[in-house]
Amino acid sequence: MMNISLSNSERAEVLTQALPYICRYNGKVIVVKYGGNAMINDDLKEQVMEDIVLLTLIGVKVVLVHGGGPEISEAMEKAGKKPVFVDGLRVTDRETVEIAQMVLAGKINKTLVNLLQMKGGLAVGVSGMDGRLIEAKKKNDALGYVGEITGVNVKPVNDLLSAGYIPVVSTLGCDRDGNTYNINGDTAAAYIAGAMGAERMIMMTDIGGIMADKDDPDSLIRSITVGEAEKLADRGVISGGMIPKVKCCVDAISHGVKKVIILDGRVPHATLMEILTDEGAGTMVYGEEQDNV
Repeated sequence: MMNISLSNSERAEVLTQALPYICRYNGKVIVVKYGGNAMINDDLKEQVMEDIVLLTLIGVKVVLVHGGGPEISEAMEKAGKKPVFVDGLRVTDRETVEIAQMVLAGKINKTLVNLLQMKGGLAVGVSGMDGRLIEAKKKNDALGYVGEITGVNVKPVNDLLSAGYIPVVSTLGCDRDGNTYNINGDTAAAYIAGAMGAERMIMMTDIGGIMADKDDPDSLIRSITVGEAEKLADRGVISGGMIPKVKCCVDAISHGVKKVIILDGRVPHATLMEILTDEGAGTMVYGEEQDNV
């Protein structure tokens, strides 16, 4: 990574330029969906945690929602189970959902909480099962204990924010019969962000955002309405793994999120770049009635 040295006056200028954004987002809720390579790479992981702590310290109410697909697959293989996917969703029998619970609510969640606190933040980990934060039902019999969200109760998250904590949410759900479900992380983040009326939802991915030409990284679309995104999907410009990402953007906005950002979590400090600069760091998706600011 290039080490750029700034003078004290240049550093002061950077902070001054960020001031309007600090004012804009002070007291606002931002939900960050965290996963992908940014979670696997230790250096990037630390930088993401630094970004979240910094935003919290300037008055932004950050909720961190995380997945952990690669770690679940690794744990399954150690247990002698081969991961199987159907349409991008993990087939989840009872043993697999227990592994998912152990990895998501245990190892990953507590590691992130610890990292946030090492960086100077106050964090508390919860799963979607705590306080019935995420209620779900079985999506279909073929997938087993893969959950379809039926409701969210964000009071536990709001209570943590009010007490000055950073909520760290693992994407498990439950029903009233005591069953545990593995929940798609992007979908869970969309529902939580919508229920909280979040100012922004940030989806960390492994690409820079929506491209006008998927083979040309310089064709990044900086902002796009829901309707325009759906037209691009119909024309095949948005394809493959980006289709469910865009669907989650649409769902989040339909549930009450003002704007959703798709950005590359592999870029150091991409979250700060998105929130505190003019140019941003990804693709902003917004509703027809919103502006692109």
